Amino acid sequence: MNRRSFVRAGAVAMAARWPLARWPLAGALAVTRPSAAQLAWQRDELAMFLHFGVNTFTDREWGDGKEAPAIFDPTRLDARQWARTAKDAGFRAMILTAKHHDGFCLWPTATTKHSVASSPWRGGGGDVVREFVDACSAEGLRAGLYLSPWDRNHPSYGDSPAYNDVYAAQLTELLTRYGKITEVWFDGANGEGPNGRRQTYDWPRVFGIVRRLQPGAVIFSDAGPDVRWCGNERGVAGDPNWSTVDPKIVTYPGQSGAGIEAALQHGNESGSAWRPAEVDVSIRPGWFYHPAQDEKVRTIDNLVELYFTSVGRNSKLLLNVPPTRDGLIHSVDASRLAGFRARRDELFGAPIGMRRVGPRASREREARFEWELQRPARPRIARLAEDITHGQRVASYRIEGLRAGRWEELAAGSTIGYAKLDRLPDGAPVTRVRAMITKWIDRPEPVSLQLFEAR
Repeated sequence: MNRRSFVRAGAVAMAARWPLARWPLAGALAVTRPSAAQLAWQRDELAMFLHFGVNTFTDREWGDGKEAPAIFDPTRLDARQWARTAKDAGFRAMILTAKHHDGFCLWPTATTKHSVASSPWRGGGGDVVREFVDACSAEGLRAGLYLSPWDRNHPSYGDSPAYNDVYAAQLTELLTRYGKITEVWFDGANGEGPNGRRQTYDWPRVFGIVRRLQPGAVIFSDAGPDVRWCGNERGVAGDPNWSTVDPKIVTYPGQSGAGIEAALQHGNESGSAWRPAEVDVSIRPGWFYHPAQDEKVRTIDNLVELYFTSVGRNSKLLLNVPPTRDGLIHSVDASRLAGFRARRDELFGAPIGMRRVGPRASREREARFEWELQRPARPRIARLAEDITHGQRVASYRIEGLRAGRWEELAAGSTIGYAKLDRLPDGAPVTRVRAMITKWIDRPEPVSLQLFEAR
């Protein structure tokens, strides 16, 4: 990872636009809407990233491509344990690093000898990708794959036409041998090859291969075309955070320059491409497993905070949980994930009962949606949501509660989208609540609101 140290290359942008417009923000704007694949991706809410490979055995973050395949020998590898751990923690998808920057391939490939086929694991007959995809299928999880474009081992890297053929062949193997893949994950990593040369990537060709071989998959990269990076690896989505972007600003993976970080963090309210943000962050300080970090695994409270700053800001959380040298999720990581699930169940398991009252009240600059609580309650968390099948419309809102006959502001914010989580101040019980939409890019559809009493 550590994207800021990458050198960038390549070019592509893809966009989609649907007409529908009216009402104020910055004039009449078209409302862009997600595809079925993008909807399914966002509804996952949580996905697990698995960084695993020769770096696991060398105790490094970035390999140099000179590692002997013989070091890869996870004697207890159990991909079903990975999948059960993810499922039990409430995750709905997993993404595996099929190849990292060192060029070591976790499947037997015809493109290089730097792969599991040259290792002692499973007697040279193993295939981590196969075991991973089968485990996802067995546990009802959606499977995704990451194929690093940077390859510090392959001799053709830096000979752009030749290596682009190699990379296309690797991608084709991954997308034709293993059944349905739901997310294909790319970054813009572009460093030196074995002979010091750099590569110019053919991103239109790469994206075209995914579209042709796995048309139901979403493609992740800085430039999408389906899902964008959030702009950091801290686990924090932008606020505001639009799922729409201007595709002319970020046009290829790994692009840098003025306005890029803001575009990735916040999207664009008038953007013509639906490209929601994915928030990638590791449960440990590093992305690969390091024994010295066993005491530095994120706490349950910190994982909950990540949920608020990712899913709670209209994004999806991709949490990296690296397998050990044995090929297992470490017991500390598994315990924290179980605690994370228990805490979410505690916080969000029992919403306060309430019913919508009255028709939508609309004024020129305000729309109001109101609910009556079944009993007086002290809500501590609010979850607002738009029906994003109709696009994302809300640009500013506030939540008010009726206390002792007076309306008081409980929370205020900018965008909502798929979900917006707000912590509410303590106070006297409320009997009614209302959501006031004060700015929008098109007349707002009814929003949904859930309230929770747990802290």
